Amino acid sequence: MGIAAGIGVLLPFPFYYCLWTWPQSWVDLCGRGRDPSKVMAYVSHFLKLLQFFSLFSVSSFHLPPPLFFWPLIAFGQFLNFRVYQLLGEAGTYYGVRFGKTIPWVTKFPFGVIRDPQYVGSIMSLFACFSWIPFQYILLWVLGYVFIMHVESKEDPSTRARPLH
Repeated sequence: MGIAAGIGVLLPFPFYYCLWTWPQSWVDLCGRGRDPSKVMAYVSHFLKLLQFFSLFSVSSFHLPPPLFFWPLIAFGQFLNFRVYQLLGEAGTYYGVRFGKTIPWVTKFPFGVIRDPQYVGSIMSLFACFSWIPFQYILLWVLGYVFIMHVESKEDPSTRARPLH
């Protein structure tokens, strides 16, 4: 199950890379009348489910969780929910790449933590160290580091450029 689990963990990152790099292709594929951010959200949720099944297949759950679990998972998920609360679906799912005007957010955690959603996700993964083999957490974290690097190349001054 090792190779399949590794592939499952990495599945979303080529998808994110392609959408970030070639957003017009995604807009075209979604077609008229479909919100490309909403479709991306659906696909992303499905890929996230596959990631969790992949991790579950190699995990060894035991209770109680270690003490470091609770603060890491709580703060990590707080960051994820806060980002979604501030950016909404379109802001979270590349709406700016699909031609939507998304306001620049400076409220916490933005301006304090670079890439707060990914940092929150990484913290949540670290919380699971006692249950999930290191190599799978490392793969997932490397996927986040890769996509953070890809997304860091955006020039904020070109954010509102509409696609045709």
